[in-house]
Amino acid sequence: MMKSLACSLLAVLMAGPAFADPGHKHSAETAWGMPGDPAKPARVVQVVMREIDGRMLFVPDRLEIRRGEQVRFQLRNNGEIDHEFVLATLEENLRHGEAMKQHPDMAHEDPNARRLKPKATATLVWQFTQAGTFDFSCLIPGHREAGMTGTIVVR
Repeated sequence: MMKSLACSLLAVLMAGPAFADPGHKHSAETAWGMPGDPAKPARVVQVVMREIDGRMLFVPDRLEIRRGEQVRFQLRNNGEIDHEFVLATLEENLRHGEAMKQHPDMAHEDPNARRLKPKATATLVWQFTQAGTFDFSCLIPGHREAGMTGTIVVR
């Protein structure tokens, strides 16, 4: 437990202040939006994680969202191994993915990320306050490289 906590803290510090804020300041706005309010209405988007034919993937892997829209992601890991959903800019996710290579057991329960065991579900509520193209990825080492990434276009 302490080792996992220490690894998580170290990885957040290595990732830099832009990525650290979403996990530690629950009201912080980022380039890709801010944590949503679970008590408010939200569009429900189901995202399934799985492995098939040697690939790892999200279904769907592309979403279009209106600027200002709040989304309730209903996440389900239909796979046989742990997966995670980390929402950020592509640059942030690539940088954080490098930190994950040093700390592969780091678990995410931040406002913009969830790690799920096989057959588990989770909910993530996010408000997209900025227009742009954003990324969601599984940052467990090797998963993104195996195809587990997606795009969110906010207009």
